[in-house]
Amino acid sequence: MKGNYFGKQLKELRQAKGISQRELGEKLGFCNQTVSFWESGRHEPDYDSLVSIAKFFDVSIDELLGLK
Repeated sequence: MKGNYFGKQLKELRQAKGISQRELGEKLGFCNQTVSFWESGRHEPDYDSLVSIAKFFDVSIDELLGLK
């Protein structure tokens, strides 16, 4: 994802909720390393993961990806 907008957005949303990468991973069924890789731009989530993240933070996928 261009410029890792998603990773930055994910980190901001997570920090705004006051939860760690580990806590987010546990709540969504991912390991904290996966969350770390997403935030750093090393990996990108698949569609189902994007849906889970968007629902958890009550935002649209477009907002997560910087399309809105």
